[in-house]
Amino acid sequence: MKSSFLPSRKGKRQAGGRKTASGDWGEPPVQATMDDAPDRLSRRSFLKGSAALAAAPLVLSPRRSEAAVPPSPATTPWLEFLPNEPPLLYSSPLDPAPTGPANTAAGEAGRPAHQRWDEFGPGAEYYELHAAERPDWVFHPNYPPQKVWTYQAAEPDLSVLSPVVATHYGHPMICRIYNDLPANHTGFGSPEISTHLHNLHVGSESDGFPGDYYSATKAGPTLTQPGSFKDHLYPNIYAGYDEMQNGIGDYREALGTLFYHDHTVDFTAPNIVRGLVGFYLLYDHLDSGNERDPTPGALRLPSHPYDYPLGFADRRFTPAGILYYDQVNPEGVLGDKVVVNGKIEPVLRVARRKYRLRLLNEGPSRFYEFYLVRSNNVIQPFTYIANDGNLLDKPLLNQTKVRLGVAERGDIVVDFSKYPIGTELFLVNRLTHRPEDTRRPYQVKAPGDQVLKFVIDREPPEQDLSQVPSTLRPLPPLPSPAELAALPVRKFLFERRQNMWAINGQFVNVNVPRAVIPLGSTEIWELYSIDDGWDHPIHIHFEEGRILSKTLDGKNVAVPAHEKGRKDVYVIAGRMTVRVLMRFRDYKGKYVMHCHNLIHEDHSMMLRWDIV
Repeated sequence: MKSSFLPSRKGKRQAGGRKTASGDWGEPPVQATMDDAPDRLSRRSFLKGSAALAAAPLVLSPRRSEAAVPPSPATTPWLEFLPNEPPLLYSSPLDPAPTGPANTAAGEAGRPAHQRWDEFGPGAEYYELHAAERPDWVFHPNYPPQKVWTYQAAEPDLSVLSPVVATHYGHPMICRIYNDLPANHTGFGSPEISTHLHNLHVGSESDGFPGDYYSATKAGPTLTQPGSFKDHLYPNIYAGYDEMQNGIGDYREALGTLFYHDHTVDFTAPNIVRGLVGFYLLYDHLDSGNERDPTPGALRLPSHPYDYPLGFADRRFTPAGILYYDQVNPEGVLGDKVVVNGKIEPVLRVARRKYRLRLLNEGPSRFYEFYLVRSNNVIQPFTYIANDGNLLDKPLLNQTKVRLGVAERGDIVVDFSKYPIGTELFLVNRLTHRPEDTRRPYQVKAPGDQVLKFVIDREPPEQDLSQVPSTLRPLPPLPSPAELAALPVRKFLFERRQNMWAINGQFVNVNVPRAVIPLGSTEIWELYSIDDGWDHPIHIHFEEGRILSKTLDGKNVAVPAHEKGRKDVYVIAGRMTVRVLMRFRDYKGKYVMHCHNLIHEDHSMMLRWDIV
């Protein structure tokens, strides 16, 4: 079997550090060549035979030296402003109307039929997104306008990369996602998509399974045929829907801060680096998105426009200021610029009042530890209210830092009313990586890098009635010790193998489940690694879990307060074992677990598991 990492047919362009005909920057020199066709460097056919892959050594590029990848050009900070209000996606009619089975005759990709269509399909709200290329995005005024890939509304807001989707539990949604990416694309990335809504409780056919990628001319191995669009049925129900028999599920299982992103097998990292990521916010009767909510028990947390999502992404740029990524190198590329909502070193102007800031590490590889500081680097306190998508049971007061592995989220409330108008505050990252090292964070070092400036520039137009109550969302009770002891345990080892990454010694094969789990069951999953030099933020699709324990070098370590709630990303560092309580409810089908260091995911640290 021929690996597509190896030199390809004659007549294809060499993978050198040169611009393509379209002006896009090519990848740095590696021991491979790349077709200009959209499926160049595809490992899909290669990875179908994971057993053959495990048996054969791979010839891959060596680890880059610092000199091989020049630093991004210098930028002048604080020249651009984020919008005062995060732009939202609004519902719109769909033509043709969605159907339970795939409407392949109208151009829909060949997905399985929607589960629970009769319950959630007829009354669903309709939304539309287009994965498309924009030719003129400006990351920073010191860099030229350049092409990016974004999710756009039918009438896009050109001030942002991708709109924020905001909706409520109990309001099912059908989101039609068109693939309008250029089929003749050159450079890194591949113009097929499979959009994953991380970590909605949803049927597998709408989960964005990595093998479900599609375009008008290509279909992944787990679809039946290509299509220009695919309908996603997002029921917006809580987990425990069947248990509760109340038409919505267990409100203690709610998520709030979710995000959608491309999940195309082998190309998740480059497609996200190109820009295919956005926020999805879910509200309910408790966290209602209305700080003036008169309903008894409503939390009345800061609400739109003072509920502000912030996505942080490490990116690298060529000497000409063009976005760069090496999708072949299994070490990936460590970005030396932190892009915030698509902008380098932007300013967010805020009113003198409380804000809810939803912080997301979009990746691909860098970890962060954020601090809020004055211009003299004096640390400012804030309140930590949610980790990953989940409100904590109680707020953590007077916090000073938020540490985020890739795909982790942290919601904080900052009270800007404590500062006079004209005050400038900075969000700084003090967590360093060694140069060019995507493997793990290195050390916390003050004063850190300023990535976002806040300027308190106005009084709010009306009284701030938002609050952070002393209790937030209660947690479902854990099983008793005896019940936990009786649960089945699955063990998953995350390791470096043959210059790629493996789980239990095997590479990904999207066609074959590695675990088959009965619907309605509860299990303990042990996630562990040997100390081989890499940290792994492990994401399990579909259900949130609860960390039961952590051990490091064989010794129990305390679970941090912000990780004692529900989670969907678990950072495995060193010789660590994390025991996670998992439940599998309400839907059947195929899902995945993978490392969310995206280069690890693309280089095979992923497995399929099925609920049956």
